[in-house]
Amino acid sequence: MEPLSWFEIITRVLIQFVPVWIAMVVLFSVSVVYKRRLGLYGKLFDSTIGMVGFALVMFWVFTGIFGAMDLIVTHDALSQVSSMKNKPPGTPILGADEGQYPYYLFGGDNLARDVFSRMVKGAWVVVQIAPLATLFAFMVGITLGLPAGYYGGRLDTFLSFLANLILAFPVILLFYLLVTPEIVDTGIPNYMAMVLFIFPIIFVGVLLNSRYRTQPKVRTPMLIVVLGIMGWLYLSLISQPGTALTVLPDAIDLFNLQGGILVVFVSVVFVNSPTVFRIVRGLAMDIKTRDYVAAAQTRGERPWYIMLWEILPNARGPLIVDFCLRIGYTTILLGTLGFFGLGLPPESPDWGTTINDGRRLLQIYLHPAMVPAFALLSMVLGLNLLADGLREESLRD
Repeated sequence: MEPLSWFEIITRVLIQFVPVWIAMVVLFSVSVVYKRRLGLYGKLFDSTIGMVGFALVMFWVFTGIFGAMDLIVTHDALSQVSSMKNKPPGTPILGADEGQYPYYLFGGDNLARDVFSRMVKGAWVVVQIAPLATLFAFMVGITLGLPAGYYGGRLDTFLSFLANLILAFPVILLFYLLVTPEIVDTGIPNYMAMVLFIFPIIFVGVLLNSRYRTQPKVRTPMLIVVLGIMGWLYLSLISQPGTALTVLPDAIDLFNLQGGILVVFVSVVFVNSPTVFRIVRGLAMDIKTRDYVAAAQTRGERPWYIMLWEILPNARGPLIVDFCLRIGYTTILLGTLGFFGLGLPPESPDWGTTINDGRRLLQIYLHPAMVPAFALLSMVLGLNLLADGLREESLRD
Protein backbone atom coordinates (compact mmCIF):
# COMPACT_ATOMS: atom_id res chain seq x y z
CA MET A 1 0.00 0.00 0.00
CA GLU A 2 1.07 3.54 -0.73
CA PRO A 3 1.32 6.20 2.01
CA LEU A 4 -1.71 8.48 2.29
CA SER A 5 -1.68 12.03 0.98
CA TRP A 6 -2.54 14.84 3.37
CA PHE A 7 -5.99 15.14 1.78
CA GLU A 8 -6.62 11.44 2.39
CA ILE A 9 -5.32 11.70 5.97
CA ILE A 10 -7.63 14.61 6.77
CA THR A 11 -10.58 12.84 5.14
CA ARG A 12 -10.00 9.66 7.13
CA VAL A 13 -9.57 11.63 10.38
CA LEU A 14 -12.85 13.46 9.77
CA ILE A 15 -14.55 10.11 9.16
CA GLN A 16 -13.16 8.71 12.41
CA PHE A 17 -14.71 11.66 14.24
CA VAL A 18 -18.21 11.03 12.85
CA PRO A 19 -19.68 10.18 16.32
CA VAL A 20 -18.32 13.51 17.61
CA TRP A 21 -19.83 15.47 14.70
CA ILE A 22 -23.23 13.83 15.25
CA ALA A 23 -23.18 14.56 18.98
CA MET A 24 -22.19 18.19 18.40
CA VAL A 25 -24.90 18.73 15.77
CA VAL A 26 -27.54 17.29 18.12
CA LEU A 27 -26.27 19.34 21.08
CA PHE A 28 -26.11 22.62 19.17
CA SER A 29 -29.48 22.07 17.47
CA VAL A 30 -31.29 21.42 20.75
CA SER A 31 -29.45 24.29 22.49
CA VAL A 32 -30.28 26.83 19.78
CA VAL A 33 -33.95 25.81 19.67
CA TYR A 34 -34.40 26.06 23.44
CA LYS A 35 -31.79 28.72 24.23
CA ARG A 36 -34.33 31.19 25.66
CA ARG A 37 -35.26 28.63 28.32
CA LEU A 38 -31.69 27.71 29.28
CA GLY A 39 -30.63 30.79 31.26
CA LEU A 40 -27.00 31.84 31.05
CA TYR A 41 -26.12 28.76 28.98
CA GLY A 42 -28.73 29.71 26.39
CA LYS A 43 -27.51 33.29 26.25
CA LEU A 44 -24.05 31.94 25.45
CA PHE A 45 -25.30 31.27 21.92
CA ASP A 46 -25.72 35.01 21.40
CA SER A 47 -21.95 35.39 21.74
CA THR A 48 -19.79 34.37 18.77
CA ILE A 49 -16.69 34.04 20.94
CA GLY A 50 -18.60 31.95 23.45
CA MET A 51 -19.98 29.63 20.77
CA VAL A 52 -16.53 29.07 19.25
CA GLY A 53 -15.08 28.30 22.68
CA PHE A 54 -17.99 26.03 23.56
CA ALA A 55 -17.58 24.15 20.26
CA LEU A 56 -13.87 23.56 20.88
CA VAL A 57 -14.48 22.38 24.44
CA MET A 58 -17.34 20.06 23.52
CA PHE A 59 -15.34 18.64 20.63
CA TRP A 60 -12.70 17.39 23.06
CA VAL A 61 -15.28 16.32 25.65
CA PHE A 62 -17.09 14.15 23.10
CA THR A 63 -13.73 12.95 21.74
CA GLY A 64 -12.76 11.82 25.23
CA ILE A 65 -16.10 10.09 25.85
CA PHE A 66 -16.30 8.30 22.49
CA GLY A 67 -12.57 7.57 22.63
CA ALA A 68 -13.07 5.78 25.95
CA MET A 69 -15.77 3.72 24.20
CA ASP A 70 -13.28 2.89 21.38
CA LEU A 71 -15.55 4.45 18.75
CA ILE A 72 -12.84 6.78 17.38
CA VAL A 73 -9.43 5.21 18.01
CA THR A 74 -7.89 3.18 15.21
CA HIS A 75 -5.47 1.18 17.40
CA ASP A 76 -4.81 0.41 21.05
CA ALA A 77 -3.03 3.43 22.51
CA LEU A 78 -0.44 1.16 24.15
CA SER A 79 0.06 -1.41 21.39
CA GLN A 80 3.25 -1.32 19.34
CA VAL A 81 3.98 -2.24 15.73
CA SER A 82 7.74 -2.48 15.42
CA SER A 83 7.83 -1.39 11.77
CA MET A 84 5.99 1.87 12.59
CA LYS A 85 8.58 3.49 14.88
CA ASN A 86 8.73 7.25 14.14
CA LYS A 87 6.91 6.75 10.84
CA PRO A 88 5.35 9.89 9.31
CA PRO A 89 1.56 10.46 9.14
CA GLY A 90 -0.35 8.25 6.73
CA THR A 91 2.17 5.39 6.71
CA PRO A 92 0.58 1.99 5.98
CA ILE A 93 1.18 -0.97 8.32
CA LEU A 94 3.11 -3.71 6.60
CA GLY A 95 1.30 -7.03 6.83
CA ALA A 96 -1.68 -5.60 8.72
CA ASP A 97 -3.95 -8.29 10.18
CA GLU A 98 -7.49 -8.70 8.96
CA GLY A 99 -9.73 -6.21 10.74
CA GLN A 100 -6.78 -4.07 11.83
CA TYR A 101 -6.82 -0.45 10.68
CA PRO A 102 -4.18 -0.38 7.91
CA TYR A 103 -2.67 3.06 8.62
CA TYR A 104 -1.20 5.18 11.40
CA LEU A 105 -3.10 8.37 10.50
CA PHE A 106 -0.83 10.72 12.46
CA GLY A 107 2.23 8.47 12.31
CA GLY A 108 4.04 6.51 15.00
CA ASP A 109 6.01 7.68 18.03
CA ASN A 110 9.44 6.56 19.20
CA LEU A 111 7.90 3.42 20.74
CA ALA A 112 5.96 2.57 17.54
CA ARG A 113 2.57 3.51 19.05
CA ASP A 114 -0.22 5.22 17.10
CA VAL A 115 -0.07 9.00 17.71
CA PHE A 116 -3.70 9.53 16.63
CA SER A 117 -5.09 6.96 19.08
CA ARG A 118 -2.93 8.30 21.92
CA MET A 119 -4.19 11.83 21.24
CA VAL A 120 -7.81 10.61 21.45
CA LYS A 121 -7.20 8.61 24.63
CA GLY A 122 -5.38 11.60 26.13
CA ALA A 123 -8.56 13.64 25.79
CA TRP A 124 -10.31 11.14 28.09
CA VAL A 125 -7.62 11.64 30.76
CA VAL A 126 -8.29 15.40 30.69
CA VAL A 127 -12.09 14.97 30.66
CA GLN A 128 -11.90 12.64 33.67
CA ILE A 129 -9.65 14.72 35.88
CA ALA A 130 -9.81 18.45 35.05
CA PRO A 131 -13.57 19.22 35.41
CA LEU A 132 -14.13 16.98 38.45
CA ALA A 133 -11.03 18.19 40.26
CA THR A 134 -12.05 21.80 39.60
CA LEU A 135 -15.58 21.07 40.85
CA PHE A 136 -14.20 19.57 44.07
CA ALA A 137 -11.91 22.59 44.50
CA PHE A 138 -14.93 24.89 44.12
CA MET A 139 -16.90 22.98 46.73
CA VAL A 140 -14.01 23.28 49.17
CA GLY A 141 -13.54 26.98 48.38
CA ILE A 142 -17.26 27.79 48.59
CA THR A 143 -17.82 25.84 51.82
CA LEU A 144 -15.00 27.74 53.54
CA GLY A 145 -15.17 31.07 51.67
CA LEU A 146 -18.83 31.86 52.35
CA PRO A 147 -18.63 31.77 56.19
CA ALA A 148 -15.26 33.56 56.12
CA GLY A 149 -16.70 36.44 54.09
CA TYR A 150 -20.06 36.51 55.84
CA TYR A 151 -18.95 36.25 59.46
CA GLY A 152 -15.50 37.88 59.21
CA GLY A 153 -13.60 38.18 62.48
CA ARG A 154 -11.32 35.45 63.76
CA LEU A 155 -12.77 32.79 61.48
CA ASP A 156 -11.94 34.90 58.44
CA THR A 157 -8.45 35.67 59.78
CA PHE A 158 -7.67 32.00 60.45
CA LEU A 159 -8.97 30.65 57.11
CA SER A 160 -7.35 33.47 55.14
CA PHE A 161 -4.03 32.74 56.84
CA LEU A 162 -4.23 29.08 55.82
CA ALA A 163 -5.12 30.01 52.24
CA ASN A 164 -2.27 32.52 52.00
CA LEU A 165 0.11 29.97 53.47
CA ILE A 166 -0.67 27.51 50.67
CA LEU A 167 -0.60 30.21 48.00
CA ALA A 168 2.85 31.33 49.19
CA PHE A 169 4.35 28.19 47.63
CA PRO A 170 5.04 28.24 43.86
CA VAL A 171 2.37 26.09 42.23
CA ILE A 172 4.71 23.88 40.22
CA LEU A 173 6.94 23.29 43.27
CA LEU A 174 3.90 22.39 45.37
CA PHE A 175 2.71 19.97 42.69
CA TYR A 176 6.17 18.48 42.46
CA LEU A 177 6.30 17.90 46.22
CA LEU A 178 2.86 16.29 46.33
CA VAL A 179 3.35 13.83 43.46
CA THR A 180 6.93 12.70 44.03
CA PRO A 181 7.16 8.98 44.91
CA GLU A 182 8.75 9.72 48.31
CA ILE A 183 5.74 11.79 49.38
CA VAL A 184 3.26 9.35 47.85
CA ASP A 185 4.83 6.45 49.79
CA THR A 186 4.16 8.26 53.08
CA GLY A 187 0.42 8.13 52.38
CA ILE A 188 0.03 11.90 52.77
CA PRO A 189 -2.01 12.32 49.53
CA ASN A 190 -4.43 9.62 50.70
CA TYR A 191 -5.00 11.36 54.03
CA MET A 192 -5.41 14.67 52.18
CA ALA A 193 -8.09 12.97 50.07
CA MET A 194 -9.90 11.99 53.27
CA VAL A 195 -10.12 15.65 54.30
CA LEU A 196 -10.71 17.34 50.94
CA PHE A 197 -13.28 14.88 49.58
CA ILE A 198 -15.56 15.30 52.60
CA PHE A 199 -16.30 18.93 51.71
CA PRO A 200 -18.79 18.10 48.91
CA ILE A 201 -20.77 16.06 51.46
CA ILE A 202 -20.74 18.99 53.90
CA PHE A 203 -21.72 21.42 51.14
CA VAL A 204 -24.66 19.35 49.88
CA GLY A 205 -25.83 18.54 53.41
CA VAL A 206 -25.87 22.19 54.50
CA LEU A 207 -27.45 23.22 51.18
CA LEU A 208 -30.38 20.80 51.50
CA ASN A 209 -30.82 21.38 55.23
CA SER A 210 -30.98 25.15 54.84
CA ARG A 211 -33.41 24.90 51.92
CA TYR A 212 -35.87 22.45 53.51
CA ARG A 213 -35.39 23.34 57.19
CA THR A 214 -39.08 24.24 57.57
CA GLN A 215 -40.19 20.99 55.84
CA PRO A 216 -38.79 18.19 58.03
CA LYS A 217 -40.90 15.49 56.32
CA VAL A 218 -39.14 16.31 53.03
CA ARG A 219 -35.74 17.23 54.47
CA THR A 220 -35.03 14.17 56.61
CA PRO A 221 -35.57 11.39 54.01
CA MET A 222 -33.85 13.50 51.35
CA LEU A 223 -30.79 14.01 53.53
CA ILE A 224 -30.65 10.31 54.42
CA VAL A 225 -30.76 9.21 50.78
CA VAL A 226 -28.48 11.89 49.31
CA LEU A 227 -25.88 11.83 52.08
CA GLY A 228 -25.96 8.03 52.15
CA ILE A 229 -25.14 7.83 48.44
CA MET A 230 -22.50 10.55 48.70
CA GLY A 231 -20.98 8.83 51.73
CA TRP A 232 -20.71 5.59 49.75
CA LEU A 233 -19.04 7.46 46.88
CA TYR A 234 -16.70 9.18 49.34
CA LEU A 235 -15.60 5.91 50.94
CA SER A 236 -15.12 4.36 47.50
CA LEU A 237 -12.92 7.27 46.42
CA ILE A 238 -10.63 7.24 49.45
CA SER A 239 -10.48 3.45 49.83
CA GLN A 240 -7.13 2.17 48.51
CA PRO A 241 -6.65 -1.62 48.60
CA GLY A 242 -3.44 -2.72 50.26
CA THR A 243 -3.07 0.46 52.33
CA ALA A 244 -4.19 1.69 55.74
CA LEU A 245 -7.18 3.31 53.99
CA THR A 246 -8.81 0.07 52.85
CA VAL A 247 -12.23 0.99 54.25
CA LEU A 248 -14.50 -0.91 51.84
CA PRO A 249 -14.36 -4.49 50.56
CA ASP A 250 -13.96 -4.92 46.80
CA ALA A 251 -17.57 -6.09 46.44
CA ILE A 252 -18.99 -2.67 47.29
CA ASP A 253 -16.05 -0.46 46.27
CA LEU A 254 -17.35 1.51 43.28
CA PHE A 255 -13.98 2.88 42.13
CA ASN A 256 -10.57 1.39 41.64
CA LEU A 257 -8.55 4.48 40.88
CA GLN A 258 -4.92 4.11 39.97
CA GLY A 259 -2.70 5.63 42.64
CA GLY A 260 -1.27 8.15 40.19
CA ILE A 261 -4.68 9.48 39.17
CA LEU A 262 -5.78 9.89 42.80
CA VAL A 263 -2.58 11.75 43.70
CA VAL A 264 -2.93 14.13 40.74
CA PHE A 265 -6.62 14.66 41.55
CA VAL A 266 -5.89 15.49 45.19
CA SER A 267 -3.03 17.78 44.20
CA VAL A 268 -5.21 19.77 41.79
CA VAL A 269 -7.95 20.18 44.41
CA PHE A 270 -5.48 21.22 47.11
CA VAL A 271 -3.73 23.80 44.92
CA ASN A 272 -6.90 25.36 43.46
CA SER A 273 -9.01 25.49 46.63
CA PRO A 274 -7.26 28.50 48.27
CA THR A 275 -7.71 30.65 45.17
CA VAL A 276 -11.40 29.75 44.96
CA PHE A 277 -11.71 30.48 48.69
CA ARG A 278 -10.33 34.00 48.22
CA ILE A 279 -12.68 34.72 45.29
CA VAL A 280 -15.76 33.46 47.17
CA ARG A 281 -14.74 35.29 50.33
CA GLY A 282 -14.38 38.58 48.46
CA LEU A 283 -17.75 38.16 46.72
CA ALA A 284 -19.45 37.28 50.02
CA MET A 285 -18.00 40.36 51.73
CA ASP A 286 -19.37 42.54 48.94
CA ILE A 287 -22.80 40.94 48.49
CA LYS A 288 -23.63 40.68 52.22
CA THR A 289 -24.06 44.48 52.28
CA ARG A 290 -26.85 44.39 49.66
CA ASP A 291 -30.46 45.22 50.49
CA TYR A 292 -31.84 41.76 49.66
CA VAL A 293 -29.46 40.22 52.20
CA ALA A 294 -30.66 42.70 54.82
CA ALA A 295 -34.25 41.78 53.91
CA ALA A 296 -33.50 38.08 54.42
CA GLN A 297 -31.93 38.85 57.80
CA THR A 298 -35.03 40.84 58.73
CA ARG A 299 -37.22 37.86 57.82
CA GLY A 300 -35.25 35.82 60.34
CA GLU A 301 -33.47 33.55 57.86
CA ARG A 302 -30.57 31.48 59.18
CA PRO A 303 -27.00 32.49 58.19
CA TRP A 304 -26.38 29.41 56.02
CA TYR A 305 -29.65 29.98 54.17
CA ILE A 306 -28.57 33.55 53.44
CA MET A 307 -25.10 32.43 52.32
CA LEU A 308 -26.28 29.61 50.05
CA TRP A 309 -29.59 30.96 48.73
CA GLU A 310 -29.08 34.74 48.72
CA ILE A 311 -25.34 35.39 48.36
CA LEU A 312 -24.14 32.41 46.30
CA PRO A 313 -26.73 32.70 43.46
CA ASN A 314 -25.83 36.37 43.03
CA ALA A 315 -22.14 35.47 42.77
CA ARG A 316 -22.70 32.87 40.05
CA GLY A 317 -21.45 35.03 37.14
CA PRO A 318 -17.85 35.49 38.33
CA LEU A 319 -17.74 31.94 39.70
CA ILE A 320 -18.88 30.34 36.42
CA VAL A 321 -16.29 32.34 34.49
CA ASP A 322 -13.55 31.39 36.96
CA PHE A 323 -14.66 27.76 36.82
CA CYS A 324 -14.05 27.63 33.05
CA LEU A 325 -10.71 29.40 33.34
CA ARG A 326 -9.66 27.12 36.17
CA ILE A 327 -10.39 24.00 34.13
CA GLY A 328 -8.01 25.46 31.54
CA TYR A 329 -5.34 26.06 34.20
CA THR A 330 -5.86 22.50 35.46
CA THR A 331 -5.48 21.13 31.93
CA ILE A 332 -2.17 22.97 31.59
CA LEU A 333 -1.03 21.69 35.01
CA LEU A 334 -1.90 18.12 34.03
CA GLY A 335 0.11 18.58 30.86
CA THR A 336 3.01 20.00 32.87
CA LEU A 337 2.99 17.08 35.29
CA GLY A 338 2.87 14.61 32.43
CA PHE A 339 5.70 16.43 30.67
CA PHE A 340 7.92 16.07 33.73
CA GLY A 341 6.86 12.44 34.20
CA LEU A 342 5.11 13.08 37.52
CA GLY A 343 1.85 11.68 38.85
CA LEU A 344 0.40 9.61 36.03
CA PRO A 345 1.99 6.30 34.89
CA PRO A 346 4.80 6.61 32.29
CA GLU A 347 2.76 4.77 29.63
CA SER A 348 -0.24 7.08 30.12
CA PRO A 349 -1.52 8.63 26.85
CA ASP A 350 -2.13 12.00 28.52
CA TRP A 351 -1.01 14.90 26.36
CA GLY A 352 1.84 16.06 28.60
CA THR A 353 3.47 12.64 28.65
CA THR A 354 3.01 12.29 24.89
CA ILE A 355 4.60 15.69 24.26
CA ASN A 356 7.53 14.73 26.47
CA ASP A 357 7.98 11.44 24.60
CA GLY A 358 8.00 13.25 21.26
CA ARG A 359 10.16 16.25 22.12
CA ARG A 360 13.33 14.15 22.40
CA LEU A 361 13.39 13.74 18.61
CA LEU A 362 11.64 17.01 17.81
CA GLN A 363 14.33 18.21 15.39
CA ILE A 364 13.89 15.08 13.27
CA TYR A 365 10.24 14.04 13.77
CA LEU A 366 7.68 16.75 14.47
CA HIS A 367 4.43 14.78 14.50
CA PRO A 368 4.71 12.84 17.83
CA ALA A 369 4.95 16.09 19.83
CA MET A 370 2.99 18.50 17.62
CA VAL A 371 -0.27 16.52 17.56
CA PRO A 372 -0.81 16.40 21.36
CA ALA A 373 0.55 19.96 21.69
CA PHE A 374 -2.10 21.21 19.25
CA ALA A 375 -4.78 19.24 21.13
CA LEU A 376 -3.72 20.83 24.44
CA LEU A 377 -3.58 24.29 22.87
CA SER A 378 -7.04 24.01 21.29
CA MET A 379 -8.62 22.69 24.50
CA VAL A 380 -7.24 25.52 26.65
CA LEU A 381 -8.06 28.10 23.95
CA GLY A 382 -11.64 26.84 23.87
CA LEU A 383 -11.97 27.12 27.65
CA ASN A 384 -10.61 30.69 27.61
CA LEU A 385 -12.97 31.73 24.79
CA LEU A 386 -15.87 30.07 26.61
CA ALA A 387 -15.00 32.00 29.77
CA ASP A 388 -14.88 35.27 27.78
CA GLY A 389 -18.30 34.54 26.29
CA LEU A 390 -19.78 33.71 29.68
CA ARG A 391 -18.26 36.87 31.14
CA GLU A 392 -19.92 39.00 28.43
CA GLU A 393 -23.32 37.40 28.97
CA SER A 394 -23.12 37.43 32.77
CA LEU A 395 -22.45 41.18 32.70
CA ARG A 396 -25.57 41.67 30.58
CA ASP A 397 -27.63 39.40 32.84
